[in-house]
Amino acid sequence: MAYKISTDCVACGTCEGECPVGAISSGDIYKIDPSLCTDCGTCANACPVGAISQE
Repeated sequence: MAYKISTDCVACGTCEGECPVGAISSGDIYKIDPSLCTDCGTCANACPVGAISQE
């Protein structure tokens, strides 16, 4: 199950740099491509505001 970024995202970019497969893209709220996400949880652990959770 892929991870999802909620509207609590502050677009700091921390998760994008931590993703080992490049599944996260930037924007006002960052987005995770579920077809690329390997469900490793690295992004959720790196998010300083807890905006990432499993879908």
